[in-house]
This record gives sequence, structure tokens and C-alpha cells, in this order.
Amino acid sequence: MSPVFVSGAGLGLRRGLLAALQDSAAQQLDFLEVAPENWIGVGGRLGRQLRALTERLPFLCHGLSLNLGGFAPLDIELLKAIKGFLDQHGIRGYSEHLSACADHAQLYDLMPLPFSEESVARIAERVRTVQDVLERPLIIENVSAYAQLPGELDEASFIRAVLERANCQLLLDVNNVFVNSINFAFDPFAYIAAMPSERIAYLHVAGHYDQAQDLKIDTHGAPVIDPVWALLAHAYAVHGVRPTLLERDFNFPPIAELYAEVAQIRELQAAAEPWRSVGT
Repeated sequence: MSPVFVSGAGLGLRRGLLAALQDSAAQQLDFLEVAPENWIGVGGRLGRQLRALTERLPFLCHGLSLNLGGFAPLDIELLKAIKGFLDQHGIRGYSEHLSACADHAQLYDLMPLPFSEESVARIAERVRTVQDVLERPLIIENVSAYAQLPGELDEASFIRAVLERANCQLLLDVNNVFVNSINFAFDPFAYIAAMPSERIAYLHVAGHYDQAQDLKIDTHGAPVIDPVWALLAHAYAVHGVRPTLLERDFNFPPIAELYAEVAQIRELQAAAEPWRSVGT
């Protein structure tokens, strides 16, 4: 199953960037991405500004609160509202975090999962339910973590197993791979190479915070660093060029600086093209 999709390099849309993007986004970006929970039911000036952008540029949605890895029942009413938003704005693809974020109430954080066969089976069933309600493929994202729960699989094997069992797509977050590789001492290049090329729909890059030499915090509040750019280039070399999005959630610099980072994504994509073509 393949999502209707986008190409090139994009940027995550946050309300703090909305005004700056109105006049220049169509010239500088190939696509934008929003969290639907932040926009469902929004009208007035903000709603009109969003609509103006969705009419001019391809959009993806990246969800925040489906709680794919949790035990609480899936919120079917939320799923129906998300489906309506995707249909209303002609959204090209929808992704969510492979994590738990709710129990009896919303936790407003992305909690780690046990990397176990039991988790694989349970989460795959929830993903299939989501896809049935949305009537479109779901793209799941590898997440950053700061603790590990007991389980017989490593992270890369766990993600591959969920993808296969649920028959869904992958949003490969390169910064999250780097963050976890420091926090849990594994080889990020091997992790990237272990992902199934045929299921990678698109990529994320972002900045993070250095809490300590052996602890990185995924914040989306800083520029992308050189080791993450190197991992992105590695992902293109191994899997071929994929659409790639820059995330920035706060500490917004002038919009020209964000466009410069997006341009850096394009440079890496262009440099990888000959290698991708030779291998096909």
C-alpha cells in the first residue's frame, strides 16, 4: 500500500511561522506539514491563512495524540475528526508516533514502549484499526526516548516487525535515530541501514538539546547539527532520496534561516541522486 505523496524538501508549519510563510512558502518549499489536532475546528483569520496555504502547497499531517502504543481504547471520534480534516484540505499523507501518550487522560508526552513480540501484535492491530477508520495508509514514526522498557527485541527490529505486521509505512526521523544512538549507545548508521527501504515514506530532521555528553533531548528548538546531516546523507545513500521535512517548534530564527536549512536538505538530495539512479 502506497500513500499519495509529495517530493522534495518541506517545513513543519507552526502558528509562530504562519504569517512569515504566507508570502514566500510557495517559492521556497515543496510541501508543509501540520499537526491536525492543532487545527481541527480552527476558523477565523488563522483558519483562512491555513486554507490559503493548503490551496497553494501540498500538505502532510503529523499526529500527536492517537496513542498507538497505549492500552486505552483508540479515540474513534478523534479519528473521524482527523479523517474529515485530511479530506477537507486534500492532505497527501498522515503520520503518527510509535509511542504511548495516554492512559485515562492525555499525557502530553511520548512514552517509550516495550520492544516485545506482544507489543508488536497489539500495536499492529491498533494501526490496522486506524487505517480502516481513516480509509488511507498510516505512516508511523520512530521516536526519541530517555528510558528503555524490558523486551526481547532491539529498537530497529521492533520497528521492522510493526511495519510488517501492520502493513504500514515509515516516517524515518533521522534526528531521533541520532538522539537514541547517544542515549542508548548503538550505531545510528546500522540502524538507518536496517530500515526497510520499500516502507520509508518520508524523513524528518530537526535540532536537539545536549543535556549531557551521553544524554540528548529531542526538542526541535535548534538548528540541525552536522552528525544529523551526515546521517541524512547516509539514509539517501542506502535507501534513495525520500521527501524530507525540517521540524522547528520554538526558538524560531528569521524565516530565511529556516529556508537555508531546507535548501541544505535539497543539496543533499541533489548530491545523492546520481548514486540512487545507478542503484536502480
